[in-house]
Amino acid sequence: MKPQKVLEIALGIVTSIGGFLDVGAIATAAEAGSTFSFQLVWAILLGTVCVIALVEMSGRLAAVSKHTLIDGVRERLGFGFLLIPLIAEIVVDFLVLAAEIGGVCIALQLVTGISFQWWALPVAFTIWLLLWKGNFGFIENGVSVLGLITLAFVFATIKLHPSLTQLGSGLLPTLPQHDTAHYFFIAVSILGAIISPYLFYFYSSGAIESRWSEEDIGINRWVSGLGMGFGSIVSLGVLAVAALVLYPSGIQVDSYEQAALMLTQPLGIWGFWLFAASLGIACFGAALEISLDTAYIVAQSFGWNWGESLHPKQAARFSAVYTVFVFLAAILMVIGIDPLQLTLFSMALTAVILPLVVLPFLILMNDESYVGSHRNGWLSNSIVVFIIVMTFILAIAAIPLEILGG
Repeated sequence: MKPQKVLEIALGIVTSIGGFLDVGAIATAAEAGSTFSFQLVWAILLGTVCVIALVEMSGRLAAVSKHTLIDGVRERLGFGFLLIPLIAEIVVDFLVLAAEIGGVCIALQLVTGISFQWWALPVAFTIWLLLWKGNFGFIENGVSVLGLITLAFVFATIKLHPSLTQLGSGLLPTLPQHDTAHYFFIAVSILGAIISPYLFYFYSSGAIESRWSEEDIGINRWVSGLGMGFGSIVSLGVLAVAALVLYPSGIQVDSYEQAALMLTQPLGIWGFWLFAASLGIACFGAALEISLDTAYIVAQSFGWNWGESLHPKQAARFSAVYTVFVFLAAILMVIGIDPLQLTLFSMALTAVILPLVVLPFLILMNDESYVGSHRNGWLSNSIVVFIIVMTFILAIAAIPLEILGG
């Protein structure tokens, strides 16, 4: 393999690891570990397998067909089919973006003592400025590499020396001895956090921005598999630290201030600062990606010019979309909506719309006119069918679980 290809794969894996953890992954994993110890490890592993498969397919579709996922759905299934999932995804993106901005603001509150509401508009302005002045390479690589600071959770797990029995206790689903509704609500929220639709849309759009071709299918496979796989190890690290530090003390994560205690036992005072930095950087990077994703899906749905590497004047409507969304999302934080509760609600809502997002994969990835000889095999199709069935179950269960255990 050429050195340049190796470098591309390495950078892609690094940015995937740094970009994997966002406010949803942190909140749901911390809640799971602090409330149910290691019992929900299976949910993270299941979500990881699903997201690896779907991200790989969205990248393969873009590399071979030169179409983003949204382009493919619009052209193959029609705008009428696209409209409902488009509206649903815009709503979910908006709420998740507000939660990500809230995560950055909470991180700033932890280190300054100034209430998170006061940080909302400055954070939103910084996000907008980087989107307005930056390019795709900077957003995808520069900020995501900083996200590697989240590996502090993995380091803390190693320092706490969990036993193999503890780590293995959650590999298979088991009913808890208490609060069953909340257990399943958190499981649904974990799956919604990991199998986030914006990842597929953003990834396929990024493949087009990076001008991927069939020669990059190998890179796509390595980046989606190892990047997302290693990224989930960080999420498991959050769950493990919460299970080892907070669960024995009976501390459930009802706020990010409580979550900040996780790293102080294994890492001392540095643990507090590393938690704040991890939360702030991870959420900031995710906020950039979600803002771009919203602009991507709207522009691609209506056939507008789009591209983060284009000057705003060349893609004015594309730029207007992320501008409006960033500042509207910040208002939810200004009025004082709790970021953690908004995060958990948004992750459950994500589970509701997943069937509409996943179903087109079964059609597009078997369409020879789009992916030619790179069509799905029986294994990939079996995984997609399994994910579709699972997401339909999650969609049906999410709202009742939100009411009963959210």
